[in-house]
Amino acid sequence: MTNNHKVEIKLKPWGREIWFAQTDKYAGKILEIKKGHRYSLQYHEKKQETQYIFKGKVKLTYGTDKTNLQEKILNTGDKIDVKPYTIHRLEALKDSRIFEVSTPELTDVVKIEDDYGRSGKGNNEELDKSLHNKT
Repeated sequence: MTNNHKVEIKLKPWGREIWFAQTDKYAGKILEIKKGHRYSLQYHEKKQETQYIFKGKVKLTYGTDKTNLQEKILNTGDKIDVKPYTIHRLEALKDSRIFEVSTPELTDVVKIEDDYGRSGKGNNEELDKSLHNKT
């Protein structure tokens, strides 16, 4: 048994991510989203993920066409499977904790809309950290 990666905490404007697993085959994260906040409307080009609502209540926005997205309320115990190119976003209706398991492409994100002014491909940790401190 080895411990190649330490647990990493990534501060986000909407809360934080706890990266607890990173291998060449899979990844594991915990997303903590503060009530009233949401992550970017986004999609992934390669990454496939499953998100499990461990605690809280969220509004899921999802679909394959930006002009025709659907919404669904998810509660503790619900889960979603997100395939590549599926547009998605979670908004916390209560403080929420989501467990995510995925393929290992952790920086594979394309932001379509964002409440905090972030855009484009990938993540900017310094920007996320500075925005986290303002929310």
